[in-house]
Amino acid sequence: MTVLTEKRTLLTIITEAAIEQSILRDAEQLGITGYTVSDARGRGRHGLRDAAWDETANIRIDVICTRAQAEQVLTHIKKRYYPDYAMMAFLQEAEVLLP
Repeated sequence: MTVLTEKRTLLTIITEAAIEQSILRDAEQLGITGYTVSDARGRGRHGLRDAAWDETANIRIDVICTRAQAEQVLTHIKKRYYPDYAMMAFLQEAEVLLP
């Protein structure tokens, strides 16, 4: 049996929970129609983010979209959020299962 897949890009944004709604609103305005948000914990250049307090909570936003859409969102968040918030974003190639 042949499994049909299509190439897409997985955009992952790990950032402060305080700006979740702003980022999601911006992504939707840029044409993103679906996403998954989950809690995230870890350590990085901004220190330990253990989610023990709302002020230190992190989230992970995953979006599967075209490469062009992912790059458009990355460009926007780099200008709008990177200077003022703890944030990491990255892209990965993904193959999604077709219906």
